[in-house]
Amino acid sequence: MSRFPTSLARTAVVTGIAGAVAMVGAGSASAETEVAEPATFTSAFTAMATPDAVINPDGVPTPGTPGATGTFTYRINSDLEIICFDISLSGVTPPFQSPAKTATHVHQAAAGQPGPPRLAFPNPEDDGSGRLVSSGCLQGPFTTGVVTNGTDTGAGFTLAQIEADPSSFATDTHTTASPAGAVRGQLTAIPVGGVETGVGGTAQDAEGGTALLSVAGLGALAAAGAVAARRRATTGG
Repeated sequence: MSRFPTSLARTAVVTGIAGAVAMVGAGSASAETEVAEPATFTSAFTAMATPDAVINPDGVPTPGTPGATGTFTYRINSDLEIICFDISLSGVTPPFQSPAKTATHVHQAAAGQPGPPRLAFPNPEDDGSGRLVSSGCLQGPFTTGVVTNGTDTGAGFTLAQIEADPSSFATDTHTTASPAGAVRGQLTAIPVGGVETGVGGTAQDAEGGTALLSVAGLGALAAAGAVAARRRATTGG
């Protein structure tokens, strides 16, 4: 069952006789499909998200939730237009809030700059330990529910754009207390072969490679360019 909202009860902002809808989550059905993990990936990325990296839509630094952190891991198969996500938040307090259809995104935005959301993910939920987690895989075409100039900001977006220039993309999550973003981080490429597939092995294992390292060191190892692993998170969705 889809974890995206099936009914987006948000107020549409209507302008002009054409009734154009701008920056709202209403009127845009989920185009992406929740799918199983593919056998292979063409790229993988991580982001260590912090409150000090948050930028508001006007490009003004707007610190998010004090003390909060987030680890975002994305694995991409751009041939199939599938992105798998593992998101873990600490110190972030719901409720989530965004004009998009969810409040957890990848934005096309360089460091220190605002930018439109291109991907929207199911918001993390408490896994029973107080940590908020979200994981799964989505297949495009993608929509965000944010419409500008009559077009959804996910329309026409492809995952190959992230692969071509990952530093031009940021990931974040938004809450009622921190509407500009609770935490934010820029995407950084990590080795594909070091990322767990979630089906009992890794891309390397399938090819006779070696086992993974623990996900506990993902952020530090990714920063050092080392192969890291993720521990599959479960959600209540």
